[in-house]
Amino acid sequence: MLEEHKTQSTKYSKVTIIGAGLAGSEAALQLADRGVPVKLFEMRPAVSSPAHHTALCAELVCSNSLKSNEESTAAGTLKKELILLGSRLLAFAYEHRVPAGGALAVDREAFAGAVTACIEAHPLIEFIREECTTLDDAEPVIVAAGPLASDGLAAQLRDITGDESLAFYDAAAPIMSRESLDMSKVFAASRYGKGDGDDYLNCALNEEEYERFYHALISAARVTEKDFEQKELFHACQPVEEIARKGYDALRFGAMKPVGIDDPRTGRYPFALVQLRKETSAGELYNLVGFQTNLRFGEQKKVFSLIPGLEQAEIVRYGVMHRNTFVDAPRVMQPNFALSARPNIFLAGQICGTEGYLEAVGSGLMCALNVYSQIQSGLPPRFMPFVLPLRLPPESVLGALFNYSFDPSVKDYQPMHVNYGLMPPFDERIKNKRERYRAYSKRAQAAVSTWVDQHADRLYNRG
Repeated sequence: MLEEHKTQSTKYSKVTIIGAGLAGSEAALQLADRGVPVKLFEMRPAVSSPAHHTALCAELVCSNSLKSNEESTAAGTLKKELILLGSRLLAFAYEHRVPAGGALAVDREAFAGAVTACIEAHPLIEFIREECTTLDDAEPVIVAAGPLASDGLAAQLRDITGDESLAFYDAAAPIMSRESLDMSKVFAASRYGKGDGDDYLNCALNEEEYERFYHALISAARVTEKDFEQKELFHACQPVEEIARKGYDALRFGAMKPVGIDDPRTGRYPFALVQLRKETSAGELYNLVGFQTNLRFGEQKKVFSLIPGLEQAEIVRYGVMHRNTFVDAPRVMQPNFALSARPNIFLAGQICGTEGYLEAVGSGLMCALNVYSQIQSGLPPRFMPFVLPLRLPPESVLGALFNYSFDPSVKDYQPMHVNYGLMPPFDERIKNKRERYRAYSKRAQAAVSTWVDQHADRLYNRG
């Protein structure tokens, strides 16, 4: 849709982008295609990264899969939305796809090579291969440095956002959709009736249930940490399986302490208790309190389904523990991707809390559109808060993801990928899950298509 609108060179001052990964490359091409000169910094190969193997832009550091193409999945819907928004990198991905059944997988070197060649050849992109740690006070800057931002850049961000607002590792518990919980077993209550008395959802375990869960947990397969994670990761947060290995009752004195709440089945304290806390104000998603884990994803599904009430629970975000520099977006960022303390500095990609390849692409795209909108307004960066942000509709998977990222009611913020659990529900619930997901996808695509038409004057260079 966007490619139908031709762009022309303008007299705009340069936008600096730090990081030529997926988010930074998408942002650079979106701005340059609209006539905005870009100065794109990439520290590789001058400064190496422990996760990268090449000096190419948009390198896929893990899998070469961009997940499902099926519209009944959130990943498939995300691709449809990115097509409507005119993503440059998704187009390259389809050009260099390799057979992968219902998924979109790419020849990673051909894909990254094509992105790099396009960036290097673009007349409005100045590609600089050196580390950048200085954040300009006057011109717009997009920080898209990814989860392995350099120490110098991370220090700059920490000074701006505050020591408590920048994390250097991702230690997160699984997040589950409420509608997938068995509410005949799960019950609402707070310990000792505090708060509103029903702030948490609870799963009570008797001794037999706890013993079965405990032995499954300590014998489950774990993810092997990368060399650069091993030294620092577990110093800050012990995974639940490591705590369990300290002794049979260790969890019963920690995350599964059985006090303050009666088991409805017995009217007494249970042998062990698992609590789930709201992840969003709407109460559609819940996280397992104190269950940060390094178990493999398949093992998490198997082990946590042994908890009464979670037998069929849908895990929309698995627990993870890995090196991942990101900011506490709900506290320090605005819906236009700008830092509240420095409105000329924008964040895109994993550093602002998106999880996943194409989520990073979407973040870079929407960040670039907001920077472009600010440039079109003619106002200097310090007046950015007065420019209405470009926000995708919440009925879209990207819009729902960014709403989560910038929602101040999210207390313990952790990176998230697109999922239907973030979407606003239908007025009338569709019971069949496949039909419900197809309906989500259809509604999302229609919402984005309408949004693009409504905001055309702010999205395109009319020259």
